[in-house]
Amino acid sequence: MARIAWLIPRLIKGSGGIRTMLQHAKGLEQGGYQCDLYIEGTGDEKQAVELVHRMFGYVFSSLHYGWDRITPADAVVATIWYSAVIVRDLPFACRKIYFVQDYEAWFNPMGDTYLMAENSYRCGLTPITIGRWLSYELHRRFDLDAFHYDFGADSSIYKPAPDTQREFAICFLYQPEKPRRCARIGIDALGIVKSIMPEVKIYFFGSNERGHVWFNHQNLGLLGLRECNDLYNRCAIGLCLSSSNPSRVPFEMMAAGLPVVELWRENSLYDFPPEAVSLSEPNSESLAEAILRLLNDAKSREAMGKAGSRYMSERSLSREISQFSEAVDRVLKGLAPVADSVQGTLYDRAPVKAGEHLRPLPADVGRMINRPPNAYVNSIHPVLRRLITFGARFARRMLEAR
Repeated sequence: MARIAWLIPRLIKGSGGIRTMLQHAKGLEQGGYQCDLYIEGTGDEKQAVELVHRMFGYVFSSLHYGWDRITPADAVVATIWYSAVIVRDLPFACRKIYFVQDYEAWFNPMGDTYLMAENSYRCGLTPITIGRWLSYELHRRFDLDAFHYDFGADSSIYKPAPDTQREFAICFLYQPEKPRRCARIGIDALGIVKSIMPEVKIYFFGSNERGHVWFNHQNLGLLGLRECNDLYNRCAIGLCLSSSNPSRVPFEMMAAGLPVVELWRENSLYDFPPEAVSLSEPNSESLAEAILRLLNDAKSREAMGKAGSRYMSERSLSREISQFSEAVDRVLKGLAPVADSVQGTLYDRAPVKAGEHLRPLPADVGRMINRPPNAYVNSIHPVLRRLITFGARFARRMLEAR
């Protein structure tokens, strides 16, 4: 029985990335592997099993804290950029895997951390990526070949509910703590929609942060998995934005039969089917155009919902886990990924651009969507602004301390 060690980042409630790591570790265990999980940082190992179960619903018998005492294993899995160098430098022989869920360099401003994150792809580990775009990107940027698998959805949870009456409503994955989720652009797009169609309901979900939202909406906060499916089945459109690798949320929306609106960028062209997802230029006006087109076309919404459900019916979570496990098995056998295995994009339509559905906006709406990001900070009294700046610099130095 092969032994697989996982380096798991600090546990964060509601983290889809950590949930995916645990799903695949559990899938390996169910396939006959022994998985040892090493959680970043310190903690009470006696309570670790209960903590992971409470936060994510999975039970593992071998849970440890710290990445400084990894015991020999047949393979070790890096899961975040700064764990790659630790796996590279392990003092024992093993297969070294890099489970890549996003292009993490983009999580940082250009500088030291950005370059260090990019260097993680130069550590000689074998990547396994979620989705096709990341595999393409690693080959293009680093001439690094990767195994990849498809985004899946748990069909026992995410599925159409024919008896549920859909509201004239939009649900928006709102995660302001993650810049890649483009909360500002999403808020402004929905603000435009609300100013033109005040009757539409807008639900935010995915974070307990409230933020500054300038129109009427309901923030549902962090939801359980089945609560998410209920939300997807009672809304007309799902809005989920990512400026890096797609979230798995739009795939779960599709599985529930919900039409999806996303950003048209290279990162979204390799994994989204054009029949079920509408991609717009990455600005609030074009997103609003895409949403308004669908709100005004019930037949298109119905067709997209059916297409999404049909597409995801062949991409279950069990299939995703099986694809990942097959990739791990190939690594253990010493097999290399197929060179440049991703050929061509899946999405073949032009982006939606702001157009006929956007009548001249009221002046106050125009001011809101065009305000600079630092508008609020600039309105604060200079003394208080200096105190805030000092506090931010102090916090940054503390985070950088070694």
